[in-house]
Amino acid sequence: MTVVALKAQTAERVRGVAAMLEEEIVLGWLMPRERLIEEELAERLAVKRHVVREALAELERVGLVERVPNRGAFVKLLDPVEVRQIYLVREALETLAAEQISLSAPDELLLRLEEIQGAHSAAVASGDARAAFRANMAFHEALFAACGNPHLVELIQTMAQKVHGARSITAASAEHLSRARDEHFGMIEAIKAGDRDQLVALCRQHLGPSRDAYIAAVEPRFVRAKSTGA
Repeated sequence: MTVVALKAQTAERVRGVAAMLEEEIVLGWLMPRERLIEEELAERLAVKRHVVREALAELERVGLVERVPNRGAFVKLLDPVEVRQIYLVREALETLAAEQISLSAPDELLLRLEEIQGAHSAAVASGDARAAFRANMAFHEALFAACGNPHLVELIQTMAQKVHGARSITAASAEHLSRARDEHFGMIEAIKAGDRDQLVALCRQHLGPSRDAYIAAVEPRFVRAKSTGA
């Protein structure tokens, strides 16, 4: 195998490991402030240690992992202030995209959204949180891509990834998964009906549960830390 091919293979493995760890953070299988030990992850994921190291570096760049000097890598515990700020930006970006989606939507878009939502609904019904997460991502990628502005879509994806860790409270919750499913169907119906206001309102409403649940869960820890000077 050539050097170029080896580098490409390594890069693909790094992306795969980073994606898997990101999912585990989102789903709450790796908890905030949990230590990420390279040797253990490499053994569990059946990859070389340098692949894990590069994957953790990638997750650090997007804000899901933090490195503590002399202690190693940890799942980042997001500050509630930061979460509020990022979700405020997400709301602005995602509602802007919803305002740009053509309501004379081509059949291909509606069929694609319905197909993805079928997979999401099946995952919710079976309690498959990982499959539900992947289908949820695919649904929003297809929905916002319909705005026709790739730069806006890129910003939406970047800001969503920054707070993936905040979804750890709700991503595997049957109640929240069912609510997300129903809101997805509502978005499809709003496009079919040409109801711009409803589509925008649903996109805004869709962001609230994960944000609010995370803040309610972790804010007391930050308040205590500040009060004790820790």
